Amino acid sequence: MTLEISAKEAVAEGVVALTLVHPAGARLPDWTPGSHIEVVLPDRTVRHYSLCGSRWDAYTYRVAVLREPYGRGGSALVHDTLRPGDRVGVGGPRNHFPLVPSETYLFIAGGIGITPLLPMVQQAELLGAEWQLLYGGRTRASMAFLEELTAAYGERVHIAPQDEVGLLDLGSWLGAPRLDTKVYCCGPAPLLTAVEAACAHWPAYTLRTERFTAAEQAAPVRDVPFEVELRRTGRVVTVTPDVSVLDAVRSVGVDVLSSCEQGTCGTCLTPVLEGSPDHRDSILADHERVANTCMFPCVSRSLDDRLVLDL
Repeated sequence: MTLEISAKEAVAEGVVALTLVHPAGARLPDWTPGSHIEVVLPDRTVRHYSLCGSRWDAYTYRVAVLREPYGRGGSALVHDTLRPGDRVGVGGPRNHFPLVPSETYLFIAGGIGITPLLPMVQQAELLGAEWQLLYGGRTRASMAFLEELTAAYGERVHIAPQDEVGLLDLGSWLGAPRLDTKVYCCGPAPLLTAVEAACAHWPAYTLRTERFTAAEQAAPVRDVPFEVELRRTGRVVTVTPDVSVLDAVRSVGVDVLSSCEQGTCGTCLTPVLEGSPDHRDSILADHERVANTCMFPCVSRSLDDRLVLDL
C-alpha cells in the first residue's frame, strides 16, 4: 500500500518520527505491540521500522528513524529528503516480537531500541500488569520519547544516560531470576549480548529480543549440497554451499517475498513440512527453532539431506 507522510518531527538528537496516513483517509491494517512495517523509500530501497504509536489509532502509523552515519543511506534519505506530503510504499505490519501474557514485565531498551517497546508498555499498562522500563542511551538528548515516557509513567521508567551513569546496571536488574516476569529487550548488539548472558540462568523462554542487525553466526553445520523439495509445485532443487535456499528456490521460478535477506526482518518466513533446518536467523526463539515448523530461507540451511517446504 502507499501511505503519505502527514508529519515529521525531531524527537531526539539524530532521531525523527514520521506519521503515516492513507492518502484517502482510509483505515490502516491493525497491528499488535512489537510489529514493524517495511517502508519502500524513493530510491526503491526497503527499510524496516518498528511501529511506535498507538495501536488503537486506526488511521495513523508512527515510526522513528535514527540517523546512522555509517549505514547504507536509508536513514540519511529519511532525515534529509522526505517531507510531509511525500508518499512511500509500505508493507506489513508484521510481528516477530510479540508481547506474550505475563504477570510482570521488564522492558530493556538501548537507544532507538525503545521504539518497539513503547506500544508494549502501553499494552502492559492497559492490562494492569506490573512492569518496569530500563532505558539507556548515550545522552539524555539522544534518547527518543524520553519526556513522553517520564510524563506518562513516572518512576516506573528508569533512565540511564551513559554520559551520566555509565552502562546499564544489568546485574542489579537481572541477578535474581523471577518466575513471574518476562524480559523484553531491543537495542544495539552489545546490549542484547549482555542481556542474554545475564538471563542465562533465568527460566527458559523468559527473554525475548529483537535485533536491528543480524547476530553473528557460526559456520553452517553442513558444507555439502542438500535438496529442497517444493511440495506445492513438486519441484526439487539442489542447494550448493555457495547459494542460499532463497536463491535456489527462485532459480526454479518460485518467487518468495523477501526484504533484508539477513534473517532480521521476517518477510520470507516459510513453513517446513519435513526435515530439520539449520536455523541461522536472528528472529526465532529457542522453542520455535526446536519445533522446526518454519524457517527463513534467506539465511537458514538444512541439517538433513533433504528439506520439504510448503512452496
